[in-house]
Amino acid sequence: MITTKERAKLRGLAQKIDPIVQIGKGGITDAVIESVGLVLDKRELIKIRLLPNSLLDTQSAMQTLCDSLQADPVQQIGSIVVIYKKSKRKDVKHVL
Repeated sequence: MITTKERAKLRGLAQKIDPIVQIGKGGITDAVIESVGLVLDKRELIKIRLLPNSLLDTQSAMQTLCDSLQADPVQQIGSIVVIYKKSKRKDVKHVL
């Protein structure tokens, strides 16, 4: 669990990054969860874009991803979701 100050710092850092993963009409599948997990392990902080044809609302999509990956939700704005998970890899520069 991250604190309010850490969440504020992560929101500031997230402004500078582009969405890495896009979720379309297939929704959140096991393959999507696996690829998001791999990217999270390497980058720690990622943005995800939900395309209009995905038929998912951002709140439920963010909650599903965070529950599946044991990640922390940072923010959701419109169709963009930002999540964070501290990496266990030693070669990653840690955000927090």
